[in-house]
Amino acid sequence: MNLPPIIAFDEIDSTNAEARRRAEAGETGPVWLTARRQTAGKGRRGRAWETGQGGNLAATLLLTTFRPPGEAAQISFVAALAVADLADAYVPASLVTLKWPNDPLIDGKKASGVLIESGPSPAGGLWLAIGVGVNLAEAPVSPERPATTFAAHMIGPPPAPLDALNVLAQAFARWTSVWEQLGFPAIAEAWTRRAHGLGGPCVARLGNETVEGIAEGLDPDGAFRLRLPDGMLRRITAGDVFFGGL
Repeated sequence: MNLPPIIAFDEIDSTNAEARRRAEAGETGPVWLTARRQTAGKGRRGRAWETGQGGNLAATLLLTTFRPPGEAAQISFVAALAVADLADAYVPASLVTLKWPNDPLIDGKKASGVLIESGPSPAGGLWLAIGVGVNLAEAPVSPERPATTFAAHMIGPPPAPLDALNVLAQAFARWTSVWEQLGFPAIAEAWTRRAHGLGGPCVARLGNETVEGIAEGLDPDGAFRLRLPDGMLRRITAGDVFFGGL
């Protein structure tokens, strides 16, 4: 399996920002960009993402696709599955779940984040920056989004970030191959097998609206199905979902 090259920085503003700069300059990838420390790391919905003192993984895969934007966005689920496989390599697999749309959890707590950014490539098609942050050794303190680390569930020390990235890159390549060969239904099925909170109460925060219901799973396009108290089905395509305080 031929994997993209890895370019490692000691410190950078953010690997996603570097991917954007390279893409807008005409670089097409694929290439993994990683940094021991980010000074301006960010997560979904503009939140800050802390990398700690160098023991966590911060990496972005830059690539170019000719898929339409809506279809290209499915790569978010591919990335989540790859991070789940990375977690399986170091912590008990029974603890690893996925929260919609792409939050890998360990023992019900956030252990990683995925941020997808994109734009028109000067070379044609769409550039994608698939950013992944993984709490290997340190976790931020957040009362609303409890976090954990790989280290908290391991007997020995957590993997070094570059070692973890090599495992992640292999997993990402495997799931990308599944997506390309079998389409998104195979990805949705695999994601659902790991889904956190299905069949239980769920709160979805959608900008200025909050809705509650029972989590039912994924639609074929990746939308989250929420059964409302009146029996109506609500499709969630963007927002945050919470289960039992998550």
